[in-house]
Amino acid sequence: MMVRIRGINYHIEISGNGYPLVLLHGFTGAASTWKPLSPVLPTAKLIMVDIIGHGRTDSPLLPERYRIEEVAADLNDLLAELGYEKVDLLGYSMGGRLAITFAALFPDKIRKLVLESTSPGLKNQEERDTRTKRDWHLAARILSSGLENFINYWEDIPLFKTQMHLPASVRAQIRKQRLQNDPLGLANSLIGMGTGAQPSWWEALDEFNFETLIITGDLDVKFCEIGSKMKNLIPKAHHVSIANAGHAIHVEEPEKFGTIVSGFLSKND
Repeated sequence: MMVRIRGINYHIEISGNGYPLVLLHGFTGAASTWKPLSPVLPTAKLIMVDIIGHGRTDSPLLPERYRIEEVAADLNDLLAELGYEKVDLLGYSMGGRLAITFAALFPDKIRKLVLESTSPGLKNQEERDTRTKRDWHLAARILSSGLENFINYWEDIPLFKTQMHLPASVRAQIRKQRLQNDPLGLANSLIGMGTGAQPSWWEALDEFNFETLIITGDLDVKFCEIGSKMKNLIPKAHHVSIANAGHAIHVEEPEKFGTIVSGFLSKND
């Protein structure tokens, strides 16, 4: 279904019954990437959102519209439009950064938070400036060399090396979905809501007063370290590391991922 929020047409998919769980995908992803989790999250109503610039959601021209605080405000209005006062929220990678931003800005809207392979941002301005330059470079590459050229590069970065062990049919499905994105949307996402562009939320983590589950793959060393640091700052946080998994745990180990998340969401506070 399409819902118009603050001038943007958002595509969302809803399935299942139970307490609402909003799912936020990673960069180059879409709502459809969560569909395989439906059987392993049977007690939740899955609200799968195409984030701005991805999938069938609009890809506006100005990068400023993609600022992560703006997108969090969109999400807040989207939940109000759907009639949800409070939800569980699960974000992966870029979607996890959006989930953290939403949690910092709208904490009363969250019952439980799940963060998969993600970060609250970069702590100092020098790091952010360096990352911003890199994101601008990648954005220019998408627009100058084309989407397929960029996806070829993106699939080959070290972060996704562990996905080479997935069945060829699964990898082909992931690639097909990535190639359906709008090049302008992906480029503007990097510029507007990339890791360098977003604020650092590290100092906000100790104010998260809801149960939080942090999930990382033990082969993804960088995000395991970030996850451990977040766990020490969030009062009600739990950190689970999945053996022999990389960055995209929900893709590499969907049954384990679903079991852990389902158990966390159904557990009484």
